[in-house]
Amino acid sequence: MIFRGLVWRFGNDINTDAIIPARYLNTSDPEELAKHVMENMDKDFPRKVKTGDIIVAGKNFGCGSSREHAPVAIKAAGIQAVIAKSFARIFYRNAFNIGLPIFESSEASEKIKEKDEIEIDADNGIIKNLTTGEEYKAHPIPSFMQELIAAGGLVEWTKKKLET
Repeated sequence: MIFRGLVWRFGNDINTDAIIPARYLNTSDPEELAKHVMENMDKDFPRKVKTGDIIVAGKNFGCGSSREHAPVAIKAAGIQAVIAKSFARIFYRNAFNIGLPIFESSEASEKIKEKDEIEIDADNGIIKNLTTGEEYKAHPIPSFMQELIAAGGLVEWTKKKLET
């Protein structure tokens, strides 16, 4: 699995209320949530982000309330992957459950800049900064988790397994 896109940068301790403000939790419609993703961090972000972009953040991304709305909003906005120094545990699991690839890499988190173009090799855990030529190591995504991502999340993966 290879992901390639432009980077949006965010800092440390980005909580789920920053990812999707609580005032929008009265819906679970992914397209509606995408219209408000990260607007507490940058009010114009939902209009600026493009399909295929990648978020790079600091430590503890997705901390706070344990709501699935946060990774759903990110994925629905077209973000294809998130790289961070670390993730809150419940966000980590929710991301894979809905099919959003996430990667932990301290070095990539510290060195990649906004608007850099990067490429992520999920199988081998290699992140290449195509802008600077640097390469960073991330924890590779285990094959089972890659199956979840490819299927579109745990629910879709389960449906496919039940059909066979």
